[in-house]
Amino acid sequence: MPIFRYRAISDDGKVITGEMEALNDFDLGSQLKNTGQELIKATVLKNVERPARKMPRRELINFLFQLEMLLRAGVPILEVLADLRDSADTPDMRNLCGVIYEKIDSGSSISEAFAASPGVFPELLVNLVRAGEATGQLPEVIQEIGRSLKWQDELASKTKQLMVYPAFVTVVISAVVVFLMVFIVPQIVKFIVNMGQEIPIQTKILIWVSDAFVNYWWLILPSPVVLIILLLTVSKLDPRIRHKLHAAILATPYIGAVVKKIILARISDTLALTYRTGIPVLQGLDYCRNVSGNLIIRDAIDRARERIANGASISQGFASQLMFPSLVIRMLKVGEETGDLDGALKNISYFYNRDIDESIQRVQALIEPALTVVLGLIIGWVMLAVLGPIYDTISKIKM
Repeated sequence: MPIFRYRAISDDGKVITGEMEALNDFDLGSQLKNTGQELIKATVLKNVERPARKMPRRELINFLFQLEMLLRAGVPILEVLADLRDSADTPDMRNLCGVIYEKIDSGSSISEAFAASPGVFPELLVNLVRAGEATGQLPEVIQEIGRSLKWQDELASKTKQLMVYPAFVTVVISAVVVFLMVFIVPQIVKFIVNMGQEIPIQTKILIWVSDAFVNYWWLILPSPVVLIILLLTVSKLDPRIRHKLHAAILATPYIGAVVKKIILARISDTLALTYRTGIPVLQGLDYCRNVSGNLIIRDAIDRARERIANGASISQGFASQLMFPSLVIRMLKVGEETGDLDGALKNISYFYNRDIDESIQRVQALIEPALTVVLGLIIGWVMLAVLGPIYDTISKIKM
């Protein structure tokens, strides 16, 4: 987008010079007019091609909401984009609106303009907008996209809620253990050694662990983070390891079940959205495959899609895979029999949304006592290893 050096006159008659990014002279004059200035002269300083960068999901939701409202009001698309650009709160949003404006002003459709910024608008969104343009229901489709993105944002928040609490408690427990091993245990061990008694095996293990923390803390503390980064890096390079990692996540007690429900909820919502906007089921399943994010579930979708492509119904295709619960299969079958597959998919999304909330609450209720028990066992082991020799010494003194 060109950067102009301009000269303008303000409402109080002062001449103002400066530089501003704009699509053309007309766009520059419009922007200056909004700030109470009248353009006198403008020259192109340089032309900077800035690709639109990926935006946070909430900014994209806000953009689509405003776009949908203005289109419903009958405002021409170029005026809509000009208004959104001028009222943008961030440079990235302003640049995005400018890029889309320029594409549409050059003769592109809205979906083609969106496709020119793949970092912002994923393929699924572009195709949904294209379907809305073809059916003349663009505002309705954009509204559905915004609703789906908002729901996905809430789902991502729930996922973080599931992971953050255990991680926080684990960090606290680890900090307590490090404090005990580095500062408390060495002082107590000195006292035990000075007593001259025979040291039991559990105390020897405690001394060994404490010495390891004191001498090699710089290696022990970062090792969990390094191992996680190493595992993720290797899994990206080797599909077999990534497949095993994804299988292990789903097999994790309690947490794996919640993760599976979250993925299946995204799949059902995506399939419902594509079906509602007129995208063929097989193509919609391709998008479901991409949003799943888990190789195990992705493989199950591929097998189900293959059966559907060979003539099976949607419910039969999903029923052939043990990955999908029987309740989901029954809902799909009822939707096919009644001709209301859209409603069935909505019910599945609603069912998973409620079930995810309840599952997260159950997992959090289990995590707190479980981690408390772990901390209690660690402290209990330390106390046993420390108090055992002391008790033996006191017993001998009494005799």
